[in-house]
Amino acid sequence: MRIGLLGPITWRTPPRRYGPWEQVVAHLAEGLVRRGHEVTLFATGDSVTSARLVAVCPRPLGESPDLDPKIYEYLHIAEALRHARAGAVDVLHNHLNCYPLAFADLVDVPIVTTLHGSALLEPATRPVYRRWAHLPYVSISDAERAGLPELRYVATVYNGVDLSQFTFRPEPGRYLAFLGRMSAKKGAHLAVEVARRTGLPLRMAAIIPPDERDFFRREIEPHLDGDRVAYVGELGPLDRDRFLGQALALLHLCTVPEPFGLALVEAQACGTPVIGMALGSVPEVVRHGETGWVVHTLEEAVEAVRHLHAIDRAACRRWVEARFTVERMVDGYEAVYRRILAELR
Repeated sequence: MRIGLLGPITWRTPPRRYGPWEQVVAHLAEGLVRRGHEVTLFATGDSVTSARLVAVCPRPLGESPDLDPKIYEYLHIAEALRHARAGAVDVLHNHLNCYPLAFADLVDVPIVTTLHGSALLEPATRPVYRRWAHLPYVSISDAERAGLPELRYVATVYNGVDLSQFTFRPEPGRYLAFLGRMSAKKGAHLAVEVARRTGLPLRMAAIIPPDERDFFRREIEPHLDGDRVAYVGELGPLDRDRFLGQALALLHLCTVPEPFGLALVEAQACGTPVIGMALGSVPEVVRHGETGWVVHTLEEAVEAVRHLHAIDRAACRRWVEARFTVERMVDGYEAVYRRILAELR
């Protein structure tokens, strides 16, 4: 198959540090190329890929304040649609939110969209999705569909991780970990409170987006002492592997529904259990009582820390091996492409 992957351009594909959407697209591109497909990746000009790279945006928008995001996102979308209209791909796989859908009627090539949480967490985008509800959509968890249940879902395909990037460590570490985006939505402040109540050290590895800087200064920074609570910044792949593998548990006490939670899978791939709030996909991604604890309150999270010894770290790794690998993800998307193309015959 000739597959076009319209990726995001906030970060490089794959990302140097933070960038879960870009990481998923990178894994998908490499997996599809290994299986012999002709893959065209629309991403930033500095992206690293085995696919054919087509780039309009020279550098990641998240690292380039001199580039106007709106201008380059539309140029990026236009370039992908130009290739689709020219018949250069059999299917265009959209990972760029709802905006390319506004032009879907202008091309004959089918466009399938992976939501990545946008319909669930961004109500402002829902009118666009509803206008093109008949197009094929993929959810990254069954729970994600709650945002717009009326869309035409053709599959749920879980995000996959490259197990070679995560080292299994059978012995539990000594600190609690928080990884991802420094935000109340991700429960960063609740992680601090769990650490305070349990007396365990907390290490926080996270990007601090501009709109979360006030939250960080108000809710997190006053607790940072370099000992009990430490902020270690953003981490690249090698440092992230060590950070997760050497932790006692990952805390993911989100306060809004989680569409998927790539960090949860990455932690379990290292053998590290997860304590996650029962919102959105968390009960799908964490096997309660076997690979971690799915909780409903802060008090339950504190209690779960006291029972981490009951979790078999090898079971965490086996859970990821069975459910959340790149191979399983590529299997799922290949089936989606074949289904969509068969409907055109």
